[in-house]
Amino acid sequence: MSQTTQAVVQNLVDRAVKLGDRQLAADIRAFAAQRQFGLVFEHNRPERLRLYGKTIMEGDVVQVLPERGKKEDSSSQLLWLVNAVRGGVADLKPYQSPSYDENECEPRSVAVDDVVPVAEYDQPIYAGLKETGRVERGGDKPYQVVINGENYHALETLAFAYAGKVDCIYIDPPYNTGARDWKYNNDYVDGSDAYRHSKWLAFMERRLKLAKQLLNPNDSVLIVTIDEKEYARLELLLESVFPNATGIQTVSITINKNGVARGNQFKRADEYAVFCFFGTAAPCQVDRRLYSVEFGELEEKVADDASSSRSQRKVRWERLLRGGPNAARTARPNLFYPIYIDEETATIKELGASLPLEQDWTKIPTKTGLRAVWPIRTDGREATWRISQNALQAKLDRGCAKVGEYNKKSDRYSLLYLGDSQEERLKNGEIKLIGKAEDGSLLLEEQGERSAIPTTVWSGTQFSAGEYGSRYIKKFIGDRRFTFPKSLYATELSIASVVADKPDALVVDFFSGSGTTAHAVMRLNHQDGGRRRSISVTNNEVSEDESKKLTKRGLRQGDPEWEALGICQYVTKPRVTAAITGKTPEGDSIKGDYKFTDEFPMADGFEENAVFFDLTYEDPDAVELGVAFEEIAPLLWLRAGSRGGIIKHEQPGFAMADAYAVLFDFASVGAFIDAVKQNASIGCAYVITDDTARYASVKAQLPGLDVVRLYENYLQSFKIAAEDAVR
Repeated sequence: MSQTTQAVVQNLVDRAVKLGDRQLAADIRAFAAQRQFGLVFEHNRPERLRLYGKTIMEGDVVQVLPERGKKEDSSSQLLWLVNAVRGGVADLKPYQSPSYDENECEPRSVAVDDVVPVAEYDQPIYAGLKETGRVERGGDKPYQVVINGENYHALETLAFAYAGKVDCIYIDPPYNTGARDWKYNNDYVDGSDAYRHSKWLAFMERRLKLAKQLLNPNDSVLIVTIDEKEYARLELLLESVFPNATGIQTVSITINKNGVARGNQFKRADEYAVFCFFGTAAPCQVDRRLYSVEFGELEEKVADDASSSRSQRKVRWERLLRGGPNAARTARPNLFYPIYIDEETATIKELGASLPLEQDWTKIPTKTGLRAVWPIRTDGREATWRISQNALQAKLDRGCAKVGEYNKKSDRYSLLYLGDSQEERLKNGEIKLIGKAEDGSLLLEEQGERSAIPTTVWSGTQFSAGEYGSRYIKKFIGDRRFTFPKSLYATELSIASVVADKPDALVVDFFSGSGTTAHAVMRLNHQDGGRRRSISVTNNEVSEDESKKLTKRGLRQGDPEWEALGICQYVTKPRVTAAITGKTPEGDSIKGDYKFTDEFPMADGFEENAVFFDLTYEDPDAVELGVAFEEIAPLLWLRAGSRGGIIKHEQPGFAMADAYAVLFDFASVGAFIDAVKQNASIGCAYVITDDTARYASVKAQLPGLDVVRLYENYLQSFKIAAEDAVR
């Protein structure tokens, strides 16, 4: 403290003593002695979150929406308390928030359709999930999940399902450039707002505190992308929220080599990805082609040191079943023939003749002791094999074809072959022959290519946000506009850099936007056969321009026409669906091939499953009384691993799904425990009881399982999440 400052403080202390207020004098000394370093910003402005879709009830705090056709104004921000609801009308009186002065307004009555409930960030909500659709092409694989909802509340919801279980969080939050691309308290924040940095930091801090609950403290990574406007504050914020981080490192990613104009400033060519590591987490070694300076131009050979090693990536065998637009049997009837396999030895024994187009394959008798495998897709459609009988027989003779994995649930075999390009690589030594398997197929090992930990500068063409962000989205969903999407390959490398060695990783993105994270996770699974899961959270906001147009038409948020054009409904869900099916929302096959390390037609899609939910707001009394089980049922499924079926309704006694079980009636506790013990796939058991001793008894009899008490655990989780928000 400077001498001048000391003098001022002493003067204030002396004046307080003269006034006889020794406590004030002590407070002044204590305040002057404080030293606050690092990031300092305004914390006292609450964030109000509108609960669109929640039923209006007596006791709710609400805001009155503007008349249809009119814009939001200051009156829309006033808070009201619902005194009563009758006949579609809500009786309101001014509400005094803990943080705001009482509104100087008279009581009023307003149509229920014209009010919306409001919660401040530190008030508990009780969430449910309503399924709005699904895509299933992945057999028994876990589901990729997309949640439409306010991400703060979605994080509270995920804390119930995944506290301490998430391997990676990847987020692309608003960059706060002043371009009015995000909202605070339902108002767009722009460059003229003197408190925009403070608002952004408060907005981010609240969500990062909740995200902290999700991350595995022993081995996980948080990745945040940002540009130069907020990167310095972001790093300070991360250090503040995550003092337990074992390391924070920033990667520069060139997203536009020509740069984007910044007025009279330097052109912006890059952005940043900040990696925050926890526990033993560290960067993974990845294929160097993922981050090389230019695709196809591998950097100089990696030195033989601890940072590099031979690639552990297996030699890629192609799927024999053709995908894409030309896969139908009618397109190439000569490629529709049976392959006979011996199921005991998992080997190909014979190749059948091509079947005339008019002949029904189901009527063809099988051969004794062998199983006939036909080119039939997972949805039952007739397809073709990629190569003819003669070509396949030649590959069999060389050991370049084999039976792949067997899917027990779908009762299907995959058939694989070594493509011509791979055989050429085998000839020239890029692939090494190390032996033969029992089925006669070649055992191979990649040569020459090396894996390494990526550098902190990524400048390859694959990171272009225009080419592999905006133009890629257009391939999948046509002219449905989304501003500033990430390069698919930049996102893929970011995630691969920390979960390439975790084939069952759980990845969460609560600023998912167009759904690039889910897309990248599915690509990683395609490359190594992984079963990684993604949870993508996005709201259903429309752009500012679209909002103005819809408002002029007399529409408001919550109206079906408005919601149909929101990010989640209009972009995210269609993009994830298209990536899996290989078809646009209009039903056309997607044109083009994926590039770089995993090249195949986009029209082939992915053998993945996805399910879509809307976040709902439930009455805690209804939950506690057991009359809202259907609403929280998806949360139970999420906690159990988001695979298999969902138990959607209460049933007599108990119910079991693929991954979890629910005890509804304690009279069936014995049969419930026996059934759970006999099913090795059950990883989570829910017990509905208000008796602590009974719950403890079940838990003791099911060691090693996640045994959860309903509905006490559910209600407590949301209370704790709200309490943590203000710590």
